[in-house]
Amino acid sequence: MRRIGWAILLAAGLFATGSVPGWAGPVDMAKTILLADLGGGDGNVNIDLAVRQVTVAPVRAHAGDVVRVEVVIENKAEGMATTSAELLVNGKAVARQLFTWGMSTGDRLYRLSFDWDTRGISPGEYRIGAQAFLWEDSSPFDNRLDVKQPVVVAPAGGAFPGGAAAGGSVTETDPRFEKRSSP
Repeated sequence: MRRIGWAILLAAGLFATGSVPGWAGPVDMAKTILLADLGGGDGNVNIDLAVRQVTVAPVRAHAGDVVRVEVVIENKAEGMATTSAELLVNGKAVARQLFTWGMSTGDRLYRLSFDWDTRGISPGEYRIGAQAFLWEDSSPFDNRLDVKQPVVVAPAGGAFPGGAAAGGSVTETDPRFEKRSSP
């Protein structure tokens, strides 16, 4: 039987039949469910997601404020799957969100929003980033993007360094995408 790279999950209690391209005959779906085609590592599908842009607001917040993080991810190649994107604070994942990519060849950009609640966070500087990692990705170096400017969290009601006001925003764009139009 030819290896076609289909992910199959055994499941009981589902009763249907159908056929899958490349297989010798009908598939008894009482035992299998077709999930997605990621190419299965057989070289037929090139997977390449890139975290293209991360926007953070506010960059000066008081403990207890919500910091909004907008992430733009691009599907630069082929394939289709549901993948998790993660919001990173000081390199640690603090939030996860599933998104489905590759269903339409015309839809290449995926916009995700995360809210980071700073309640209980100690005052200080925090590095924000985002990642969408896939083992099958042909270029995993662009699956993560960190914002260079840190978020400053001051005590509730406290002052910011240099007398700055609460608020502000920053957008970090992967340099490979700066020459293109902004998403």
